[in-house]
Amino acid sequence: MSEIVDYWQLLLIPVFFGLGWAAARVDMRQVVHESRTLPRSYFQGLNFLLNEQPDKAIDSFLEVAKVDSQTVELHFALGNLFRRRGETERAIRMHQNLIDLPDLDDKVRLQALSELGQDYLKAGLLDRAEEIFNRLLGSSFEEEAKRNLLEIYQVEKEWLKAVEIARELPDVASHREIAEYYCELAANEIMRSRPDEARQYLDVAMQENRKCVRASLLQGDLLLQEGKPLEAIEAWQRIEQQDPAYLALVAQRLLETYRKLERVAEGIALLSGYLERYPSLDLLEVVYQLVLESEGTEAAYRLVRAELQRNPTLLGLEKLMSARLPLAAPEVRPDVELAKTIVQGYTKRLSRYRCDNCGFKARQFYWRCPACGGWETYPPRRGEEFDQSL
Repeated sequence: MSEIVDYWQLLLIPVFFGLGWAAARVDMRQVVHESRTLPRSYFQGLNFLLNEQPDKAIDSFLEVAKVDSQTVELHFALGNLFRRRGETERAIRMHQNLIDLPDLDDKVRLQALSELGQDYLKAGLLDRAEEIFNRLLGSSFEEEAKRNLLEIYQVEKEWLKAVEIARELPDVASHREIAEYYCELAANEIMRSRPDEARQYLDVAMQENRKCVRASLLQGDLLLQEGKPLEAIEAWQRIEQQDPAYLALVAQRLLETYRKLERVAEGIALLSGYLERYPSLDLLEVVYQLVLESEGTEAAYRLVRAELQRNPTLLGLEKLMSARLPLAAPEVRPDVELAKTIVQGYTKRLSRYRCDNCGFKARQFYWRCPACGGWETYPPRRGEEFDQSL
């Protein structure tokens, strides 16, 4: 019986082979037929792409689009390519031509409209982009449109509109980011000397995110503006429970407020405690200035030397040389000055803040990265401290 089964299996092999060969011939005939219908410019464009000649490839594909205006996918591909290359005018024309085609499928027209909105956004034509994305609300491209509208409102600093859109996109904008929008509104009101409105926005920011450091910082600023320095200090001190790394951002405020209150010793004790528990180059700078003013050069030098021994950094070494220079003997002072100058050449690039998200470096601290747009992605640490923590 097994011999009969084996015999039939042997007979089936050529049958299956023949069926596969026939199917392949049908597919090949279809491919050949379709390829003959494509214009020569299409293959020239492919050849240019393979030979890394994108400009010539674009020209060839444009010829294809002229020959057959119904080549929808090619229009999309060319439009996206133009946008990525920064040729937004050509991208806009390409997608606008698609929208103007008669008898275009509704879904394809909506896609072309979405692409046109992104062209306008890339070109900085925010009003036109906003108009298009608003037209897409209620369509299958609604979520993408809302994402783009959120970006537009942040660029235009339309924070209330940003809040409204962000609440509809919980997977995109967190409570932390919404709290930042309210902090932006509060900061504007503080600048306009409208404390009541600012306080309301800050209260909402804290409701959105109890650990919103910026809200505590601005509350302190507002209280100081109203002539309540002790309450301002209390507001800034709350940052230790929220995120102690950000104490460096309010250290200068604390210093100046304690000076005005003529309670420098209390300020030194508070900030020195912060420095001991949460080492920071920015905190060191503030405490150094306080000790220098109240206790003199020798005490300031000892402070910096002890901190450098505990947390060795080039930026700390530069500060040590600055503190040492007034104490140095006249014959060695030029050498100390020279060493300080050399170290400064290295520390210039180390004294910047760095975005955790994209790595963009800046000399000043940002709540929102100017490169990637991320909120609270800048740790309040200098570049050298950032590298040491990795």
